[in-house]
Parts: sequence; C-alpha cells; structure tokens
Amino acid sequence: MTEGSPTAGPERLDTSVAHNARVWNYWIGGTDNYEVDQQVGEHVAGMFPVIRDVARADRQFLARAVGYLAAERGIRQFLDIGTGLPTVDNTHEIAQRIAPESRIVYVDNDPIVLVHARSLLTSSPEGVTDYLDADVHDPDTILQRAADTLDLTRPVALMMLGILNFVLDTGEARDIVRRLMAALPSGSCLALTHPTYDRDVGGEGNVAAMEFWNANATPPITARSRAEIASFLDGLEPVEPGLVPCSQWRADPADAAPVPQFGAVAVKP
Repeated sequence: MTEGSPTAGPERLDTSVAHNARVWNYWIGGTDNYEVDQQVGEHVAGMFPVIRDVARADRQFLARAVGYLAAERGIRQFLDIGTGLPTVDNTHEIAQRIAPESRIVYVDNDPIVLVHARSLLTSSPEGVTDYLDADVHDPDTILQRAADTLDLTRPVALMMLGILNFVLDTGEARDIVRRLMAALPSGSCLALTHPTYDRDVGGEGNVAAMEFWNANATPPITARSRAEIASFLDGLEPVEPGLVPCSQWRADPADAAPVPQFGAVAVKP
C-alpha cells in the first residue's frame, strides 16, 4: 500500500503516526500497513517478541468463539466492535458458513478499516453485513445505529476482541460493557480478549512495550490484571473454560502455550 493508493481513505487518515489496526495487520503478516507501522511494529516485537504469537492467537480465538456461538449456541446476530483490518476468516465469514442468514454489524472508527471493510467484507445473499463508523466510548450511539440492522430483541453476540484495552479507565470500560449488554436480551453473549501484565502468563514484558507504544503510536493502550478483566464479565455466565489465555480457550490441543492475552465467552442469563 502507498499513501497515494485509493485505499488510503478519507482525509482524517494520518499515515505519519503508527496506528494499532495497521500495526496489528503487520504482525499477522498482512500488507495493509505503512512504513511507520512496520517500524513501530518491529520495535515493539523486539522488546516483546511474543506479540506476534498474541496477534495470531487472538485471530484464532475469534474463529473458535464465532464458531462456537453460531454452531453450538445458535446465535445469528453479531455486533463486532473494534473490527480491525479484514483478514482471512472474519466474523461474518465464519458465522455465515455455519448459518448463511447471519447478520453482522462491524464497528470501527479507523478510516482505513472502514474503507477496507466496505470493499472486502461482503455478505452471503441470505444474510446481512453492515459497517458503522463509531467509537467504543459511545455505546449508546453504537446500539442505536446497530438496531437498523440487528433485532435487539433477539440474542446478539457482542464481540469485543482487543478493544477494551483502548479504554484507559477501567471503570469506564466496565460501564461500556454493562451498557451494551444491558440493551441485549437474555441468551446474548459477550466474547472478549484483553492483554495483561500478569507474570504467570508472560505479561510482564507488556509494561515497557506499552510505554513505547503510547509514546510513538495511536491510540494509547493499557493492559490489565486477570481480576480486572474478569470484572467485565460481572453478571454474566462464563462458558467453560472461563477466562483463560486466549490461545487456550477451547483450543486443540488443549495444552496450547499461554499468551499474555486473556479471552472468554460469557452468556447473559
């Protein structure tokens, strides 16, 4: 990709500063990134080599979680906040392979993500795929606009993979989850992943890496303890095996190496 390419997006796209969606794309081997993203990505990976494993594990968790939600819980509606750049096996592709009538709303506020999503994420004829330019900090707007595509009186899978770490205040992050889940009916589910500082899963390297990130890239990010991340599931019923490194959530083999990124799926009773 070059800065003059048609996929460079609207005027607010800033290619002078590394951005999470593009750096994440670089870490998983994508090409939708700029030199500044590659430079920051390489520096962070040099400080915290496991970050590429984290990025891959997060994508693999997405595939397992959506497959579980669609095949085993019969969910046919997905609200995916913090979509990231399209890659192989996005939420709608997994869900619509299982149930072609599935309806998916992607939410992001990065212009390059939205340009790619609208170009590449096409729905099955039986289902619907839609895209919202909205911010996770504004859950009421997300819900209001998502209701144009999703029936919020029927169960919805709320996908929040690697997004709450951009809400720096833990109380605010908890409130965002609470407000979103409060608007969804019984039987709805929350799927989330979140980075951690916890040493028992190798998270201590996140400290310096995130300090570098916050000084050189956007948006700013934070990690949290297992207990803090678990608080996002308050009032919900975690699906076995509960909150675990996302590489180990219903993984095959079950003894997959842990990564410093927790993952869980939980059901609203």
